[in-house]
Amino acid sequence: MENLNWNLGLIYKDRNEWTNDLEKINNMINELAAYKDKLNDKASFKEFLIKKTNAELILSKAFCYAHMKKDLNQKNLDSQKDVNLMYSIFSDYNQKLAFANPEILSIGKKVLDWVNEDLDIKANLYSLNKLFRMQEHVRTTEVEEVISLLEDTQNNIVKLYDSLAIQDNFDVTVKLTDGSDLVINNSNYRYYLSKMDKQEDRRIIFEGIFKYYYDHRNTFAGIYNGIISNEFNIAKSKGYESCLACKLYKDNIDPKVFHSLVETTKENTHLLKRYYNIRKKYFNLDEIHTYDRFLHMKESNKKYSYIDSRNMVLEASKSLGSDYYKKASKALEFGRVSVYSSDGKSTGAYSTGTYNEGAFILLNHNDDLSSAFTIAHECGHSIHTLYANEAQKPETADYVIFVAEVASTFNEQLFLDYLVKNIDDKNEKIVLLEQAIDDLIATFYRQTLFADYEYQAHSMVEKGEAVTSISLSKIMHDLYLSYFDIDLDNEKYKDMVWASIPHFFHTPYYVYQYATSYSASLALYNKVKNGNSNDLDNYLNLLKAGGSNDPVEIIKNAGVDLTNKEAFMAVVKRLEELLDELEETLK
Repeated sequence: MENLNWNLGLIYKDRNEWTNDLEKINNMINELAAYKDKLNDKASFKEFLIKKTNAELILSKAFCYAHMKKDLNQKNLDSQKDVNLMYSIFSDYNQKLAFANPEILSIGKKVLDWVNEDLDIKANLYSLNKLFRMQEHVRTTEVEEVISLLEDTQNNIVKLYDSLAIQDNFDVTVKLTDGSDLVINNSNYRYYLSKMDKQEDRRIIFEGIFKYYYDHRNTFAGIYNGIISNEFNIAKSKGYESCLACKLYKDNIDPKVFHSLVETTKENTHLLKRYYNIRKKYFNLDEIHTYDRFLHMKESNKKYSYIDSRNMVLEASKSLGSDYYKKASKALEFGRVSVYSSDGKSTGAYSTGTYNEGAFILLNHNDDLSSAFTIAHECGHSIHTLYANEAQKPETADYVIFVAEVASTFNEQLFLDYLVKNIDDKNEKIVLLEQAIDDLIATFYRQTLFADYEYQAHSMVEKGEAVTSISLSKIMHDLYLSYFDIDLDNEKYKDMVWASIPHFFHTPYYVYQYATSYSASLALYNKVKNGNSNDLDNYLNLLKAGGSNDPVEIIKNAGVDLTNKEAFMAVVKRLEELLDELEETLK
């Protein structure tokens, strides 16, 4: 039988090998710390950069292993301790190397010539150019050390969120209208919402999950306030006017990209309201609620088992050539994918990996069409990782979040086209259209709504306003009314949805990048699908670029300018086309 869980032996053969690397890391950190006040010497500077790269490779590998092990069972206390140990080592690394950037800046731009002239360290050129661009936001060694302590505090607050949202959050048993009991949790409740014919049962399931967030609303609000306040303290310490400016400046992203996204989306919410009116009429509902969005207009006659879904994703990848197919096959290799949910396992899905050991995928597969698309999505991430690792040196292989979702959503479009071509049943067509519309809304509109939420929540802290569960929930209430025309006064606990979004707590200002990436992805996919071989080459070059340039420039070089509003309008037009086709098919 094929291995449907991670083979962690692909990273470390056992825990002893992992602990040996931790000892190496600690020694390497001390070695690097000894270069303080010595970087003005060209030879020492070169040694420092090479040793730093080697240390970060091992550090990344060790952290990835510990985090993956914990995510298989977040209730395992030993795994939690190992992750906490990694955070402690990261903190030590950041504190002891806090001298480096200020010292490099004090030496001046002659270091750029040193790096440019030496092939052994030339891969550091982009990060050093970025450092000098950010010079105005680099503080003295003492202040940078304090900032690193603030970042360590941030990690501790995030761990507090995980403890409350995951480790203390257990399965819930609810009683349905027919008197039967149903055991639900954060991994399976959406599946059951899609299967319940009665709106009252959907309400019972939904409230069974979200009551937990409401019951702990003040604690969640306190944690979120702590995270935003700490973020703002870091931003102020570095000389930024806002948390958004701090997040965007690092990757040289023009703020008008963010604001154009939000403005364009808000101007085109009529399509959302049109879609929900179609659903309201189709399901004969007096009032539509957010928990009705999982209900399918048509049920697929197919079971999308993991093996079948995996094989279809691989078949779809063949249309982009043998090398792309080879990368997809590597990404979905058995032992590299954790497939099914289990007690304590991290919810959702993601792709992770290391430079030398390759990519790994976490899923919670439910044998449905949505789960099949999740495989395509995460496979796209892993393909991106494999292309970048192959084409780039370690210093420039890691791509930033802004570019990350381009590859994943591109692969989804590829999979969708494959399914449409291979299915001629009308019911299946409706299923696919609904899936495509729901995914577009979830990726573009819903994530923009969440980005809008983050901006307003951060603005409260930046203005010195009180951040409470009431004020946070009011923002969400107003946004759902504006975007979806759904009044959360009629939907108990839904305005607490902010407490259930891990990205708000783990990676603030992450979610808007789903929408920007999706816009770029859709535009690029249309070019590849309807264009010539140059368009495919341009897209593959985006994957190969990794983190070797500013993300907006990487996407622009592939053929899409995200500072232009038209990039976002491409998604709006696509939704309109899908809605037209859905209405016609339903007739």
